[in-house]
Amino acid sequence: MATSLIKRISNRALHLLARYLPGSTSVRPFLHRLRGVQIGKAVFIGDDVYLENEHPDAVEIQEGVHVSVRAIILAHTRGCGKIVIEKDAFIGINTVIATSGNKTLRIGEGAVIGAGIVITRDVPAHAFVVGETPKPIANAGVPLTKAETLEDFVRGLTPIRPAKPSHPETAGRDAGAAKPETP
Repeated sequence: MATSLIKRISNRALHLLARYLPGSTSVRPFLHRLRGVQIGKAVFIGDDVYLENEHPDAVEIQEGVHVSVRAIILAHTRGCGKIVIEKDAFIGINTVIATSGNKTLRIGEGAVIGAGIVITRDVPAHAFVVGETPKPIANAGVPLTKAETLEDFVRGLTPIRPAKPSHPETAGRDAGAAKPETP
């Protein structure tokens, strides 16, 4: 019990330091690794990021990930789950990523999560997710973490088109056929 209490106090102290000390690519990732978070190389962790306080070992952040200012990553709502943020993903400002017991939530490789979004489901690789209802709107051909300029990232976006309705009146027109004449 005493070891557990000492470990919990140490974890909270390291977490507090990691939230506010400088060193987005050095000190903060190092302190979170000491807490038990699995963090790859070249990871950026912005100011005031809340990174799973109770179960830091339930979070995996792969190499090249960028976690922006004030993001919140929780792997324990109604029991401990797991969060995996894959290589070169970008997590926007004030984003909340949360999962619940016995579930693994994945942010796919190269995915870009816009600012202020709540993520409770998997995000596919290279998806660009924005808006009030978080859903992919484009595939990111060039991960934002690898793009030399914002323009390179934008040029690499391929819009995801919604499926066309299969309504009988529009099916022929959608395929390029002429509209049937009425007598």
